Amino acid sequence: MITEKDIARINELYHKSKAEGLSEAEKEEQAILRKAYIAAIRGNIRAQLNNIDLVDENGNVENLGEKYGNKSK
Repeated sequence: MITEKDIARINELYHKSKAEGLSEAEKEEQAILRKAYIAAIRGNIRAQLNNIDLVDENGNVENLGEKYGNKSK
């Protein structure tokens, strides 16, 4: 789970990288935080998409999460 503190740190590292550059440890921290952020975004989008219901012309409801959510990547 990504927190506001993590997002602030990502932004801080980004601005520092543009202004003066990052140390190797800071580059590694930035990469770890970015991966966690992207994973959180993907999880949120997947959860939203899994909760979409489609209703066809006959009134049948089909949940996209049940139909497509369990497919492998």
